[in-house]
Order: sequence, then structure tokens, then C-alpha cells
Amino acid sequence: MDLYLYHYYDAATGPFQNLSALSIEKAMQVQRRLKQNKNWFASQRADDYMIIRRDLEARTRALFTAKGGKPTKDYPHYMTLGPCEWIKKWYPNGKEVRILLDEMDPETMSFTYGDLFPTMRHQDDKPYRGKVYVKNEILQLVDEFGWPQDWNKDGRHGPERYIEVQVCDDRALGPFIKSQIG
Repeated sequence: MDLYLYHYYDAATGPFQNLSALSIEKAMQVQRRLKQNKNWFASQRADDYMIIRRDLEARTRALFTAKGGKPTKDYPHYMTLGPCEWIKKWYPNGKEVRILLDEMDPETMSFTYGDLFPTMRHQDDKPYRGKVYVKNEILQLVDEFGWPQDWNKDGRHGPERYIEVQVCDDRALGPFIKSQIG
């Protein structure tokens, strides 16, 4: 069975528009604009979202590197392993990019079982909290726990709604990446 990575975005802005690519000041400016538009899921983010995000990205990168990962950039682009239509609904005109998992360099992708924020911050007894996985490990975790997109579509069973992929390399994404957001 072929597995795909998915990236969701709004048609008006295009794919792979990454706040982490900006200075903290510019990213916070963009985040303030997003908060004003209640049609965007991002409008619900806390004021300190970017500060927390940068910290989580650095921790995730360190954990991934300790497992032998070889990120080529300081911050990731975010995707999901497998489809998650719920994320597409975060945007007024949601679209997706789909890339075959096997076309990606496994040394430049880390995975979390759930979104990075709750995975790294939520405190409970689930064994995948606070952990970063490489490709073969996340596939074993799926065998053990299933796809959150299937068993938790509506979020009633916890914060994990999908498997997140942190892609730390632009090569495979190059055709889709714009130079900046704003």
C-alpha cells in the first residue's frame, strides 16, 4: 500500500507558507492578522503561539538529530501521514498537496503521533507523548495504535487527530514552496 504525505493550505495563500521562515517579529505580525480573521482556524491560537512553536521546533529537531536524523534546515514544513480532511476545513478554501512517502528522504523527516503541540505538551500516560519518531518507528506505532484520523476523527478521544510529519528539507517540496509569506 502506498502511503502519502499531505499538506493542507488555503488556495489564496498557496502551500508551504511557513511562519517559522520569518523573523519572530514578522511571524507575530502575521499571526496577529490571522487572529483577526475568524474564518481561519489559526485565529484561535494564543498570543505566545510563535514563541512556543519555536521552542517545540528546536526540541523536536534535537530529538530527531539524536536519532540520526539529518535535517537540512532549522525549521520544518508540516504535513500529515495519510489524509486528514479535518485540517482542510481549517481554511476558507482548503486545498492539499500530496506527495508519496517513499519519494521523501527519511533522514530529513520526523514524525509525531499527533500534532506537535499536544504531543510535546499534553500530560497523560500515553507512551507517544513527548517523543519524535523516524519513519520505521512511526509505521510500527500505527500498527500498534492505529491511525488517529480513523479512531479520533472528531477529537473526542484526545488531542491526536492525525500523524504529523516535520519535513526538514526543501528538495522534494521545492516545486510547491513560495519564497515568503505575508
